[in-house]
Amino acid sequence: MKAPLAILALLVGFVSIDAMPKSRLSCSKKILKDRNCHNIPSGVDLLRSIDTSLQDHFWEGDGCETVCYCNFSELLCCPR
Repeated sequence: MKAPLAILALLVGFVSIDAMPKSRLSCSKKILKDRNCHNIPSGVDLLRSIDTSLQDHFWEGDGCETVCYCNFSELLCCPR
């Protein structure tokens, strides 16, 4: 009788625990000024190209905490 209650308590505990920490930021979209992915550094401040082989991928800000991808006329930026 104790085993089914323990399993039930364990399952309820797993369901009630959040899978992601609440302090984690979500992704955001940014509209480009000239709606063109080819002029990213001149259109948006604080963006650096990640690598020449990764076209349309950028780091945002001073560090490497946020990565951005240019998709058509907007940037999708997500924390690492």
